[in-house]
Amino acid sequence: MIRDVLRMGDPRLLERSQEVSDPRSARIAALLADMRDTMRAQNGAGLAAPQIGVGLRVVIFGVESNPRYPDAEPVPYTELINPVLMPLSDEMEDGWEGCLSVPGLRGVVPRYRRLRYRGVDPAGNVIERDVDGFHARVVQHESDHLDGILYPMRVRDFTRFGFTDVLFPDIADAPE
Repeated sequence: MIRDVLRMGDPRLLERSQEVSDPRSARIAALLADMRDTMRAQNGAGLAAPQIGVGLRVVIFGVESNPRYPDAEPVPYTELINPVLMPLSDEMEDGWEGCLSVPGLRGVVPRYRRLRYRGVDPAGNVIERDVDGFHARVVQHESDHLDGILYPMRVRDFTRFGFTDVLFPDIADAPE
């Protein structure tokens, strides 16, 4: 089922999400199905449970090709429960980000260039990956939602934050 995506200003987006005790539960399976439907309908690169009003530590992400991120390398579709992120170096990288909860806007956000993430899949199997580039950025962005952080809170230079259709007129027709 396609769910409404909460938008910046909704206080639920600022709350820290709770750990999932049973990743194999019917509740989590239903949540993930709704998240998949919603992310596809919005043409997103990822989605966190809090964005649809569910305060649990669940994220999904994946990109093959996406008009919102025309230069992004592919990221394998992943359903990640209770993620933990560990930077592999102090190296940061600036990059443009958008968000389904902040429609119509983009901003440059510093993120760790390389990191390891760990969590479990819906079957309870451990997922652990070392990633870099866009993959690392997407995981950090989605995991921030679990701690009540929206990407504009990380923008350092507001001369590099604005409306997508003004900043990138060639992708302005892409859905948010």
